[in-house]
Amino acid sequence: MKTISHVLLLAVLLVSLSCQNQSTKKESTIPTLKEAFEGKFLLGTALHVDHTNGVRKQSADLVEQQYNSIVAENCMKPEEIHPSKGVYNFKEADQFVEYGEKNNMFIVGHTLVWHSQVPDWFFLDDEGNTVSREQLIERMRDHIHTVVGRYKGRVQAWDVVNEAIDDKEGLRKSKWHQIIGEDFIELAFQFAHEADPDAELYYNDYSLILPHRRAEAVKLVKNLIDKGIRVDGIGMQAHYGIDYVKIPEFEKSITDFASLGVKVMLTELDISVLPFPTEEISAEISQKYALVPEFDPYTSTLPDSMQAKLAQNYVDLFKVLLKYQEKIGRVTFWGVNDAHTWRNNWPIEGRTDHPLLFDRNNQPKKAYHAVLELANSPTKG
Repeated sequence: MKTISHVLLLAVLLVSLSCQNQSTKKESTIPTLKEAFEGKFLLGTALHVDHTNGVRKQSADLVEQQYNSIVAENCMKPEEIHPSKGVYNFKEADQFVEYGEKNNMFIVGHTLVWHSQVPDWFFLDDEGNTVSREQLIERMRDHIHTVVGRYKGRVQAWDVVNEAIDDKEGLRKSKWHQIIGEDFIELAFQFAHEADPDAELYYNDYSLILPHRRAEAVKLVKNLIDKGIRVDGIGMQAHYGIDYVKIPEFEKSITDFASLGVKVMLTELDISVLPFPTEEISAEISQKYALVPEFDPYTSTLPDSMQAKLAQNYVDLFKVLLKYQEKIGRVTFWGVNDAHTWRNNWPIEGRTDHPLLFDRNNQPKKAYHAVLELANSPTKG
């Protein structure tokens, strides 16, 4: 009787182990984002320094599993890497590049010239007066040659100029533009190419699905190309909101940019599920508004209805991306999971947003599964 009991127990254990192995095997066969889109375009994410220094280990594991491209969230911006005259801080940028190399990823440096997150010293002389055009050009040259040169052959691509287009008309009247003139853009691309002739060079900007901003971007990049300046791609920052994107305009931006003969990329993709505090949605980082409950409705969890809506928004975008996959170089999410997305603090600090494919515990959301299903569909949507 005892022997029979042992045999039965052993049989139950074997069945249980078999089921667990089958379940594990089944889970391991579920494709990741980078596998699902292999041969179509790269899938990437922006990395915080805590992903590369070991602090956010679980999130870093998710990055290595899901993505084949990374971009520096902040550690390569001028205020971080070049905080004062003659002083460079490469520690965090070095860690970022080493992490990408270790995991065989396509590495993008972000960003060389921008109106924001650049220290004031760039634009002032030793007496505190505005520098001359010649001085600022030389400072730009030194910055780009030093940063790009340090990672020559290791960083595959650079966002050379970021957000140079004004929200209303023409080019943004940034300090770069005021002191140097509009040719600061072509000089930046020229210096970057000198520093690493093999690196891909991109222009990156937000709201490029809006007709006037799209037209300015086409004009800007075409002008550079006509002058013989190397430009390899246009990055469409994609800081969108639920039901914000008009798909025909999104599609037209892709085709208009691709007609210039450059790569098209979604570079900073996230879709906020929260109401925007103004009717005119923008991604200008300087916007700030007060926190009130009506603008923070999902503090505990995201309802199923909003999960479904978010998933559909992502599917609508990826249908177009797959339609033009031969023109798309890369799609990069701006953040790894909902816990650390910048959308929790912009344009209202302290909110609880849910804009990415992975929740606060690094678990895949309905949107993740919907995008994977689309990628693996024979009809591709």
